[in-house]
Amino acid sequence: MKIDVLTLFPDMFTEIINSSIIKRAIEKNKVNINIHNIRDYSTYNNKQVDDTPYGGGAGMVLMCDPIFRAVDNLKSENSVVIMLSPQGKTYNQKMAQKFLDYEHIILICGHYEGFDERILSIVDIELSVGDYILTGGEIPAMIVIDSITRLIDGVINSESYENDSFNNNLLDYPTYTKPRIYRGMEVPSVLLSGHHENIKKYRIEEQIKNTKKKRPDLLEDTNYE
Repeated sequence: MKIDVLTLFPDMFTEIINSSIIKRAIEKNKVNINIHNIRDYSTYNNKQVDDTPYGGGAGMVLMCDPIFRAVDNLKSENSVVIMLSPQGKTYNQKMAQKFLDYEHIILICGHYEGFDERILSIVDIELSVGDYILTGGEIPAMIVIDSITRLIDGVINSESYENDSFNNNLLDYPTYTKPRIYRGMEVPSVLLSGHHENIKKYRIEEQIKNTKKKRPDLLEDTNYE
């Protein structure tokens, strides 16, 4: 998979692509991540990429031309263009799984007060990471990169993500490690039993209980009781 990111702040991505699982995925050639400065596509001497909005109003708006030029340069037949925006469809685990089908993803990080509406004409998906406002699309882009990369075959052990929260519309089950007793709190005995079927049953029951307690909305379209 190839991921290209268009941003005004490329240095923000230095740590994420040079750390942990994403770094290893890049080293294994499982994913190719490229960070592009939108200013490099400006035709102005001062590298301007934004201007005041027509009709007045606060803030600055990303201009069409640098974004169009960047996408024209990067896009191929197999590309999907995603704009990170608070007005987009809310991102979730099912979407992360679906994005694995794409060979090439171009992420556009919105910024300032917004972006020229005409940019949406070259966008395939407008995506939000939640109903709140951030200073820009860089952190949402990192969320998308991280959530997709860990699902790529061979990046991590499949068992590590198959039981993730949301994969079956349930939150994850509780996990424990040593010591067996800590400040009077004991690890459930079933986890020490070695009986795999009982452990499996316990974990499913705990997933349902955990979801009912924390996210009952996830159970609305399921048969879990």
